[in-house]
Amino acid sequence: MLITEYRLELIIQALRAILPLAHPADTTLRYFFKNERIGSNERELVAETVFGVLRHRLLLEITCGENTPRRLALAWLLRFGGYNLREIEPVLKRDEKEWLATVKGIKVEDLPLAVQAELPEWLVEKMRGSYSDADILAIGLSMQQGAPLDIRVNTLLAKRDDVLQQLHDKNIEATATSWSPVGIRLKEKIPLNKDALFTEGKIEVQDEGSQLLGFLLAPKRNDMVVDFCAGAGGKTLMLSALMNSQGRLYAMDTSEKRLANLKPRLKRSGASNIQPMLISHENDLKVKRLAGKIDRVLVDAPCSGLGTLRRSPDLKFRQSPGSIEEFTRKQAAILASASRLLKKGGRMVYATCSILPEENQYIVQAFLAAHPGFALKPAGEILQQQKIALEMGDYLELRPHLHGTDGFFAAVLEKQTDC
Repeated sequence: MLITEYRLELIIQALRAILPLAHPADTTLRYFFKNERIGSNERELVAETVFGVLRHRLLLEITCGENTPRRLALAWLLRFGGYNLREIEPVLKRDEKEWLATVKGIKVEDLPLAVQAELPEWLVEKMRGSYSDADILAIGLSMQQGAPLDIRVNTLLAKRDDVLQQLHDKNIEATATSWSPVGIRLKEKIPLNKDALFTEGKIEVQDEGSQLLGFLLAPKRNDMVVDFCAGAGGKTLMLSALMNSQGRLYAMDTSEKRLANLKPRLKRSGASNIQPMLISHENDLKVKRLAGKIDRVLVDAPCSGLGTLRRSPDLKFRQSPGSIEEFTRKQAAILASASRLLKKGGRMVYATCSILPEENQYIVQAFLAAHPGFALKPAGEILQQQKIALEMGDYLELRPHLHGTDGFFAAVLEKQTDC
């Protein structure tokens, strides 16, 4: 697409709105598009450039000298956007051509690990406690790529092979996901919200890694199940499908707005066993009333989201060591509270979309030390039982560069005694 002064100015305005990072980048960009009359081509260019700048911000800041939205945009367009100097020269100011001529010449391999990985220094230092520098770089490089578009087939209403055929009939390139038996990966990101498959409830957008959590929980048809941090209900709907819409499934969350977003999805899905439940906190009386009665509990805990940087690259700049500490306190409290719901022999899956052991293994290990009646069940064995040929040990640990999914962690905990 030709870079005109108008299009460059749109990019600059969008970056100016987003770079303070007071709010999630996708939310700010959505408001920006809502307030500006912008064509679809311009929207695509602005979004691609904004998220590209966020993914490569540390390197771009080194190349720019002056870290203005204009310089960041121009540097990204030249270094990562596929444009050459001649193509963008018409929009350049007098001193910018000479500066931009040096942008492509900077050798990334000569720069510090944090810049190569495009991860803040504090995060790299924290990761060094559990990862080698080579692993940190591999994770960081994978997070600099955009995420694919995965969908989950709602097996209450459709079969994966049939949905794949319908997509192919529409000339939409799609393949079955490698691990999830109900997942499909689209080659290109396309709007699905008006497609009949979506409006009829046959598909939902859901990362393949997220889909695997349902198979770890493995609810049975007549179980009583709780999705303890249900949010907008993506995993709740999957659990309902695995239960064939039988038994009872409580979708708990502390946010009325998030639960409200579940309602239209629930209506489309054909599920009839889901009961949304607004709670004020993890020790709400509604939670206590169900203590010892539940067969399966999913705890998709609030977390830093650092495993989702392909989708939300701004998170690496919006999190901090202090926010990680706050998350770990919440995670420990939520896990302890959720565990009280289980009956003897019940199963709980603790999950995050973080790559930090502080939010993952350490939380689980501390919980097990404080709750001797629970035992860790190897995630790899459960996946094999579900006929999912994914090699894992005690935990589910997914990484973009290894598995093509978001970064996910999950542990399966079983209540063996009442103590």
